[in-house]
Amino acid sequence: MKTYQLFKAKNILFLFVFLVFVTGCTKLNENVLDEVLGKDASSPTGALAAAYDRLGDGTFVDHGAVFSLQEYTTDEAILATRGSDWGDGGKWRSMHEFTWAPDNPIVTDNWNMLTNGITRSLTAIQQITNSNETQKTLLLAEAKGLLAYYTFTTIDLFGQAPYRDPADEKAPLEMKQAATAIDELILQVEALIPDLATLGTQQTHNGRFTKEAAYGLLTNMYLNRAVFKNRYAATFDFNEKAVNSNETDMDKVIHYSSLIINSGKFTLLKNYFDNFAINNSGGKELIFVVVQKIDYIRNGSNSFAYVCVERNQRPSSANRGTNAACISPEFFASWEGNHDDPRFSRKYQYNDGTWFMNNAEGSVPATDIVPKTSNPWFHFNRGIQFGQQYGPRLNAAGALEKTPDGKLKVFELVMEKSTGTKMNFTPELNFSNPSQAVFAQNEINRGARCFKYEFDPEEGNGSSNVDIPLFRLGAIYTMRAEAYFRKGQNALAMADINLLRTSRERESLYGNAPGVPITSLDEATLYKEIAFETYWELLRRPQMIRFGKFEKPFSAKPTTQPFRRIFPIPQSTLDVTKSIKQNEGYIK
Repeated sequence: MKTYQLFKAKNILFLFVFLVFVTGCTKLNENVLDEVLGKDASSPTGALAAAYDRLGDGTFVDHGAVFSLQEYTTDEAILATRGSDWGDGGKWRSMHEFTWAPDNPIVTDNWNMLTNGITRSLTAIQQITNSNETQKTLLLAEAKGLLAYYTFTTIDLFGQAPYRDPADEKAPLEMKQAATAIDELILQVEALIPDLATLGTQQTHNGRFTKEAAYGLLTNMYLNRAVFKNRYAATFDFNEKAVNSNETDMDKVIHYSSLIINSGKFTLLKNYFDNFAINNSGGKELIFVVVQKIDYIRNGSNSFAYVCVERNQRPSSANRGTNAACISPEFFASWEGNHDDPRFSRKYQYNDGTWFMNNAEGSVPATDIVPKTSNPWFHFNRGIQFGQQYGPRLNAAGALEKTPDGKLKVFELVMEKSTGTKMNFTPELNFSNPSQAVFAQNEINRGARCFKYEFDPEEGNGSSNVDIPLFRLGAIYTMRAEAYFRKGQNALAMADINLLRTSRERESLYGNAPGVPITSLDEATLYKEIAFETYWELLRRPQMIRFGKFEKPFSAKPTTQPFRRIFPIPQSTLDVTKSIKQNEGYIK
């Protein structure tokens, strides 16, 4: 059978895909798939493996992919031009300056990745439908779940998404519009639930689209349904009637989020940062993830960790950062009075009890070794890092410097590409031109950094074993809290927010102190609390739109018009597919 090529293309994509589904080795056995769009897929399970693979092949794991559209456009993250680095024709800072256009490479790449995910899902649906697979019903439901996930993300970002009926090889291209497609998707996912596996049954794990993943997707779809229905509105009716129900959208958010919360399968972790650690596989908060492994075939991506680390910050002699992204002053300021929140930062303790305080020169043990090497492993602290930074540095032989007794020396650090500039991560950005996210070479230290995702040093700077959460229990609690709040049930909303706060604990350096509950909850507080729990998890742009914050000015961003709530269809797509119409505000 042929896959369904959604668009004409000048260049055929040839991709070797190798996907191993971990945690029990029978789910979808290892497949080596040569996929050529528009050609035969290797097998039904191979086609489904390819659909899953698109999640991790950049799309949801690289800072230049969906992250750019969902985070760099918000008050949580910014990637400015830093002296001689990260200019790239202005494509990165255009996300924060809101100057992107239909020819923007980031916009184009994201459209291509997401629509390729739709293509692969439709191919899997077709292949499985026409197969005699022993788990046909389950695999078909998973393929349809992935189709819904890719389609939802596409209509969220672009307002429309392509579709072709996989049962009809001559079916015309349809463009699903967000206002109507959101209801179709909700009904489709609800219909899948009986055929999906409960997490952990039928040899499933959290890298598969299970019932719980469906509940997470439905929670998110109902939470944003009012926005999709009336994208450019000044306000949204969050309590309109749900699809085919007398209940409201917020009732449905509460229902589906509660199915996850009350399932007994998931638990809030005391150490918040364990959710984003190298050993987070099978984590108790992780509902649906992109499974990442360093398998030396197609390694997982280290992008979310690497992107904030400075080039002179070295987890080992073979690793460094890239000094790119930071958080905005506005987001940093929102934490005022909450720096003792366990989710703000966490210091690292070595096995001998030594704490890396990141506040003075000294030494730490050299006993931790990077896997599959003989290199000592230096651990930076986690969370939001600001102020003067400390760490190891290389000696003339290219090794980390040591003390006479064999420990790693810790130095006050300077910027690699501006050695006269101390590595002082200032929360303030202070651009010379307030409308342009551009730093001079001696300003490249600016911006507090997000070390939320653990840097994996095993295989260069770009590879990682950290599974990337797509649906996580903590985020689901924030969605339920928001739904309670929008229904006027403030006490229940505050109870969920306080459960998130008090379930987290600080490190033993601070007596394992739990987070402190809040005593009142208004909309401004709720907005901040949601971000405290979910920052840098590809959720901020929709949050800002729901709370009416997306058009407001912040660092290097002017007041903008509502048409920027979605992105343009790439010009390269319009040039070859004339039936697709450009989004409002982007028409030449």
